[in-house]
Amino acid sequence: MSASHPVVLFDGVCNLCNGSVQHIIRHDPRGRFRFASLQSDAAREMLTEHGLDPDDLDTIVLVEGRRVHTKSDAALRIARRLRGPSRYWWTARFVPRPLRDAVYDWVGRNRYRWFGRRESCMVPEPGVRERFLDAGQPHAAVD
Repeated sequence: MSASHPVVLFDGVCNLCNGSVQHIIRHDPRGRFRFASLQSDAAREMLTEHGLDPDDLDTIVLVEGRRVHTKSDAALRIARRLRGPSRYWWTARFVPRPLRDAVYDWVGRNRYRWFGRRESCMVPEPGVRERFLDAGQPHAAVD
């Protein structure tokens, strides 16, 4: 994996999170982003390396080289690099982080109830499989 490719770590059994990853893929025509489910060995290793708890599945994580972003900071930094209207979410960075993260946490606490969850992490389609660090590695849901 090259340092030029930011890595998105996401809850692989969350339907909202999987939908977000599909959105990123559709709006990242250059294929900059790489992905791994938080339940994967690859993500656990990266989280531990950066001093984060690998058992905390309640946030999206963006790893950009040596820098790590979580919650709303991660989501906004991802949006900034996308094509189309999604990139305008970057302007929300002017909202104070505690407020942004409070909304993020509220959605996170309710994501399974509102959007559902899968029994195991998604298996990427062949056209994008190389962008997933844990491709072909099925992971069961973690409670």
